[in-house]
Amino acid sequence: MEAPIPTILVPWTAALEAWSVEQPLLATLAAGVVVAIVAWLAYVATRRYLVALIERVARRTPFAWDEALQERRFFRRVARIVPLLVIQAGLPFLPLLGAGLEGGLRRALAVAAMIVFATGVGAALAAFSDLYHRRSDHAARPIKSYVQAATLIVYGLVAVVAAATLLGRDPLVVLGGLGAASAVLLLIFRETILGLVAGVQLTNNDLIRVGDWIEMPQFDADGPVVDVALNTVKVENWDRTFTVIPTHRFLEQSFTNWRGMQDSGGRRIKRSVLLDQHSVRFLDADEVDDARRFALLRGYLDAKERELEAWNATHPAAGEERVNARRLTNLGTYRAYVAAYLHSRRDVRDDMTFLVRQLDPTAQGVPLEIYVFAATTEWGEYEEVQSDIFDHLLAIVPEFGLRVFQQPSGSDVRGLVASGADGEARAIT
Repeated sequence: MEAPIPTILVPWTAALEAWSVEQPLLATLAAGVVVAIVAWLAYVATRRYLVALIERVARRTPFAWDEALQERRFFRRVARIVPLLVIQAGLPFLPLLGAGLEGGLRRALAVAAMIVFATGVGAALAAFSDLYHRRSDHAARPIKSYVQAATLIVYGLVAVVAAATLLGRDPLVVLGGLGAASAVLLLIFRETILGLVAGVQLTNNDLIRVGDWIEMPQFDADGPVVDVALNTVKVENWDRTFTVIPTHRFLEQSFTNWRGMQDSGGRRIKRSVLLDQHSVRFLDADEVDDARRFALLRGYLDAKERELEAWNATHPAAGEERVNARRLTNLGTYRAYVAAYLHSRRDVRDDMTFLVRQLDPTAQGVPLEIYVFAATTEWGEYEEVQSDIFDHLLAIVPEFGLRVFQQPSGSDVRGLVASGADGEARAIT
C-alpha cells in the first residue's frame, strides 16, 4: 500500500502529472536534469562531509587498517555508489522512458555499481597487502603477486557478470562462451599465467624477498629488489638504474641471491698477494732473531723452533748438511704473520671460514690467498676493511725479504735500456 501524499503537496503533484501529460518531452528533460543535479549534490555531500568525517576518525583511531584503507582511497571509491543509487531511484520520474529503455538504464547502472564494487575490493586487497608488508615478521615473503592475482580474478568475474547483465544472459552461459575461446585467452594472458605460477613458487620456496640483493647477469641486474609483482620483479641497480625482469624468468635462468651473506653478518674477502718466486728463501739464525721484532710472530717462532729442533734431532742427516734439515722460510713466516695479523683485527670474523693459503704457482708468481670474512655486510665498510688489510700486507712484504710480483712496465724497459747504454759508455771510456 502506497503512502498517502501530504495535503500540501497534492496541488504540486497534480500539476506535475498534468504537465507531464501535456509536455512529456520537456517534463522528461526537466526531471532528468533534476535527477542529475540531485545525484551530483549527493555525491559531493558524501565526499565532502561523510567521507571526510570517516577519514578524520580513521586518522585518530589507534588501528592501522583504517589508515591503510584511507591511503588506498577505499572510502572515496565506495562513495561513487551514492549517485548511482540516486539515479536509479529517479528513473520512475522520467515520463518518456519506456520499459525497454528503463530496463537498459537499470542494467547500465548495475554494471556501473559492479565496477565500483570491483574497485573497492581492489583497494581493500591493496590495503591488506600494505599492512602485511609493513610488519617485519610477515614482510619476509612478499604477497603482492597473490594480491594482484586475486584482484585480477575479481575484475574478471565482475567483467563476466557485467557482460551477462548487459546481454540479459545467464553468467554461466557467458562463461561457457569464454571456455570455447580458452586457447585465445591463454595466448593473451600467457605472461600473466606464467608470472602467477612463478610468483607462487618464488614465494613458497622463499627465493626472493623485497630488499634482497640479487645478481642476474643475463639482464644486467645487480642490486636490491624493490618490488615483486605478478608479472615483473623490479631491481634497483647500484648505479641507480632500474631493471625490470619477468617473474617467470627467475625459474628459467640462474641468479645469485646475497641474502645469506646479509643475514650472516659477514662478507667474504677473497683476494691474493702475488709474490715473486725468486724472492722465496730460507731464513738464517740472525733473520729469525730479527723476525722477533714482530710481536704477532713471537709465539709462532717459539713453537716453530721447538718443532724444527725436535724433528732435526730425530733425523741424523739433518746434522750433516743444512739441505737435509727443516728450516724456516720467509714465505712461511710471512704467511704466519698474515694469519696472526688478521686474527688481531676486530673487523674480521674468527667464527667463520678463516684461511691464509698458498695456491699453485703461476706465471704471475706465488699467490698467497686470504679467504676470510669481514665483520660487516655494508658495502662501503666492507671495502674499507678490505683495502686497509691489503694496504698493510703489501707494504710489509719487504720486511720478510719478499717481493710483490708485477708485470714489467714501460718504465722498467726504459730503465734496462738506459742501464745498458750507461754500461756500454763506461766500457768505451
